Amino acid sequence: MNAPQTLNLHWLPSPPPHSSTSLSASKPPSLRFQATTNSSNAAASLSSSTTSNKLPNSQDQTLLTLLQQRKTEEAWLLYAQCTQLPNPTCLSRLVSQLSYLNTAQGLTRAQSIIQRLRNESQLHRLDANSLGLLAVAAAKSGHTLYATSIVKSMLKSGYLPHVKAWSSVVSRLANSGDDGPFEAVKLFNSVMKRVRRFEDIEIIKDSRPDTGAFNAVLNACASTGDVKKFHQLFDEMPEWGCEPDALTYNVMIKLCARVERKDLLVFVLERMIGKGVELCKTTLHSLVAAYVGFGDLDTAEEMVQAMRDGRKDICKILRDSSNYSDDEEVKESENNKNDIFEKLLPNLIDVNNEPLELPVSFDPDSRIYTTLMKGYMKAGRVADTVRMLEAMRDQKDSTSHPDHVTYTTVISAFVKAGSMDRARQVLKEMARIRVPANLITYNILLKGYCHQLQIDKAEDVIREMIEVGIEPDVVSYNTLIDGCILVDDSAGALTYFNEMRKRSIAPTKISYTTLMKAFATSGQPKLANKVFDEMLKDPRVKVDLVAWNMLVEGYCKLGHVDNAKSIIQMMKDNGVYPNVATYGSLANGIALARKPGEALLLWNEIKERCGVKKEGEESSSSSLPPPLKPDEGLLDALADICVRAAFFRKALEIIACMEEHGIHPNKTKYKRIYVEMHSRMFTSKHASRARQDRRMERKRAAEAFKFWLGLPNSYYGSDWQIDPADDDDS
Repeated sequence: MNAPQTLNLHWLPSPPPHSSTSLSASKPPSLRFQATTNSSNAAASLSSSTTSNKLPNSQDQTLLTLLQQRKTEEAWLLYAQCTQLPNPTCLSRLVSQLSYLNTAQGLTRAQSIIQRLRNESQLHRLDANSLGLLAVAAAKSGHTLYATSIVKSMLKSGYLPHVKAWSSVVSRLANSGDDGPFEAVKLFNSVMKRVRRFEDIEIIKDSRPDTGAFNAVLNACASTGDVKKFHQLFDEMPEWGCEPDALTYNVMIKLCARVERKDLLVFVLERMIGKGVELCKTTLHSLVAAYVGFGDLDTAEEMVQAMRDGRKDICKILRDSSNYSDDEEVKESENNKNDIFEKLLPNLIDVNNEPLELPVSFDPDSRIYTTLMKGYMKAGRVADTVRMLEAMRDQKDSTSHPDHVTYTTVISAFVKAGSMDRARQVLKEMARIRVPANLITYNILLKGYCHQLQIDKAEDVIREMIEVGIEPDVVSYNTLIDGCILVDDSAGALTYFNEMRKRSIAPTKISYTTLMKAFATSGQPKLANKVFDEMLKDPRVKVDLVAWNMLVEGYCKLGHVDNAKSIIQMMKDNGVYPNVATYGSLANGIALARKPGEALLLWNEIKERCGVKKEGEESSSSSLPPPLKPDEGLLDALADICVRAAFFRKALEIIACMEEHGIHPNKTKYKRIYVEMHSRMFTSKHASRARQDRRMERKRAAEAFKFWLGLPNSYYGSDWQIDPADDDDS
């Protein structure tokens, strides 16, 4: 049921910040760069201290002794009692060791030291090694924005971070959602710009990119489908003494899949064989996953069967499955991409050569079988999913036996089919044969119950998770919050949101927007606005257009146009431009509030974004927002408002815009509105001549609109008469 307007929000204090706030608030020492020492062990290299300051007092000596003895906990307690900052040697070592623990507590403590130094403008006391290790720890803990800020601040301060540090952050960014891959490329470019400034190889030896660093940024390019940038970076690898390895080509397989070039997959495999790159099962798994992603389950099945039979002619199988089109238009549209791929895959030019064979055969393992099962699951082939599970149980090779991922895939198949009882049976089977279910398994069950509006059973799943020692995560709570929305329980959604924060689980963008949706759909936009304000304050979350639109929609659903317009202005002030969904919500709000004049202002703004200009109007030389492609819903809503308000000239402008964008106007609906609301317009015989003159322009617009509708009008040379038949025909 709907939550009352008096619902109290219990916002909890935010956890320690993991923001992207610059760490370079203070000036660094005169030596503007610092690279880590060379070591066979990267972690040891990062954690070693290169500072050689003399110890000013016995307290620093005691602290250093504890750190040298690896008594990190005692060292931290001593530091916490210090009224004055320890010397740079102790600070750098303490941050390094806290980060090296790779625990949430250690990371929080290291961050508190950073915060203290920043507040006192003493960040220059830390060396590059300690900051680099903190960046790695933050990245591993999922605090990617914070890790990124550390590397950026190091660069800004003149430090050269160790390649293991900055590439770890690039890798995490590349695998994160939203703008993560784009930020990964930006960070890579920033590091490379700094490294290229030094000609002395000895200075940059620990910071120069290795193959792992290139693989991380290439993965980011593959995620975004940026073929041009991928090729540019791939070409730069030899410059730094880096050779593509199996992972590099696995990422190239991902790129081909991302840009929907299934025909190129076989050539990546043949390139690896031709160059003598050592193959592994991961490469074959990537290929199976790519074909599953394309929905080509036949080829994926044939690959897996060939591996089961010990065959090496995988390339021939993949070639036979590809359809090489001779259509000139297709070739012409792919010319630019083909040019780049021909440089990445020189073997692509000659498609008539004999397909290569694998140097050795590979047996499929549980990962490959499970990937094929996921294809069955997505295709709704539940029976095939179960049959594959049974076949895996009978395999002689233990590496092919089903694992927790396999069983979770079967549970997903049943959940997707709505068979929650059978999904539960699989969970019991896992417990019986001692295959432990994990967090993902339970989250899938949660989602299934929530989608079936069985929130009570979803709560049982949460309790069961905790009983078996699995703590719910942010995905668990996001699912529960979404489930509350489905049953129109905004109070329940807030309860789960606050419970999540009490458990020190950081809300994500989805958490905030889902809770905003709960309040917006229940007619409580002010509470949605409060959630939005909390989201703006959370440095770990990037507010995107979806969140802004959610807030606009919440106000528009109640007809609060002025509030919605204020939010849209805030969007623009923050450099976020409204899209079709934003304008669509506002148009619906204007219609609900019955403020047709606002529709005219909105249409003028949309015209500018669509490139529709008045005759003789010149384009502004200032920076303009991105062009807008309106959809049918937006234009129809505006046209509806204008027709009802008798703004016929504007209605005809909107209709012309619809036709220009290939949208067919609903002429029948507009005819009905005209007949019902405006059939007696301009028929009064008692209006003064002056009033008739003032209405002449409006009358001409009305006649033009009637002409477009096909109703009797002055263009036909006949008088407009009310005829009941007109209404019947509409």
